[in-house]
Amino acid sequence: MAVCGNAATPNDAPVRSVKNLKLKVSANGRYFVDQGGKPFFYLGDTCWLLFQRLNHEELDEYLKDRAAKGFTVIQAYVLRGLDRKHPDGNASLLDATPLLDRDPGRPNEEFFKNVDYVVNRANELGLVMGLVTAKSWHVTDHPERVFDEKNAYTFGKFLGERYRNNAVMWFPGGDSAPGKYDAVWVAMAKGLKDGSGSSQLVCYHGQGSTSSSMWFHKADWLDFNSIQSGHHFGSDSYAFVSKDYALTPAKPTVDMEPAYENHPTGAGKPRIDAHKVRTQAYSAMLAGAAGHGYGALDLFWFYKDADGPLPKNGFQHWRKAMAYEGSGQVGLMRRLFEQRPWHKIVPDQSAIASEQGEGTQRVVAARAEDGSFLIAYTPVGQPLSIHMSKLSGSSVSAQWYDARNGTWKAIRRYSNKGIQEFAPPARGEQDDWVLVLDAKP
Repeated sequence: MAVCGNAATPNDAPVRSVKNLKLKVSANGRYFVDQGGKPFFYLGDTCWLLFQRLNHEELDEYLKDRAAKGFTVIQAYVLRGLDRKHPDGNASLLDATPLLDRDPGRPNEEFFKNVDYVVNRANELGLVMGLVTAKSWHVTDHPERVFDEKNAYTFGKFLGERYRNNAVMWFPGGDSAPGKYDAVWVAMAKGLKDGSGSSQLVCYHGQGSTSSSMWFHKADWLDFNSIQSGHHFGSDSYAFVSKDYALTPAKPTVDMEPAYENHPTGAGKPRIDAHKVRTQAYSAMLAGAAGHGYGALDLFWFYKDADGPLPKNGFQHWRKAMAYEGSGQVGLMRRLFEQRPWHKIVPDQSAIASEQGEGTQRVVAARAEDGSFLIAYTPVGQPLSIHMSKLSGSSVSAQWYDARNGTWKAIRRYSNKGIQEFAPPARGEQDDWVLVLDAKP
């Protein structure tokens, strides 16, 4: 048990390559495991244009920073723009286009050699790649549309075959609802399955305020659910995860795209801050998620000096964005959960005896199946009361965990009976705290 005042620290073991990691879904359908059955905590960072905006030196700097902060997955697009200039105004810094003559049946070897390098380097540094296959532009009615049902399967199979020996998870969907293009996306998913010999996990990446479960939960090719809760202060990871958690059959679910740090929320309104990042991360995990995603608006664009005087429209340079508070704090969240068998927790709001609140201000709780520990999160420092009978053992050791800096504040040991109230060390709009109760004999 950590001593009062000590920060949770990352694992000091040397970085191990995950290139040969083979992820699958746990027997109970709630989380990911490797080929040896060890639980895998999905903590994803978002750098959508990883293959088009970074040179190899920048790539190493970025990947090493993310690995050190505790990320386990890097989320990026394979195909997002066919020419140097992208429809959303961004630009590729590579001379190579991804497709020859805009033909999905003719992938450009020069482009994909760089993809090979990036995927292999990420795996060497202990990071799994979470690859969105193609932006929706390339499937829907758009000048950059190139896919139909036939060549989507071919492209998916190409990707699955090329990266079948890497640690990769796949996301067709491209930030869109399937709509009338359902068959095209499904063909791409099946191509990924066939190309990888069904050795890699496949999901679907929908647009804001959706989960893949809305369309494909019972599809045999959909191994887990992906949520994009939305880029605003009302984004509610807990609600989305809870809904997915209740579905049958059980499948892991991850809010891979919650509110991006520094994302604008309207003219004259505050941008998304680290507190919002933390509230989504903790509430998602305590709702039963298999992990969580993170993003910074500036790393999505990977803004550089040549992109104009910064900050430009609120965008920051990528190195400044890489150091945002939230990116380190989600790593502290992962380390807290991994100090206990986090994969054995079950959401349990009935453990809370006090007022829970609503929406993004709600207090959330989960406990170990065997009652060995309980974790509760209070987003603005609200006092909370716990039904102690939810824990096993004759007594309970209680601590507060500071979600901002990873330090502990010991409370004391309690008899395991009745209802006990816990008041956080501080209360306020940014004062979120994690209550950790451990059962003792």
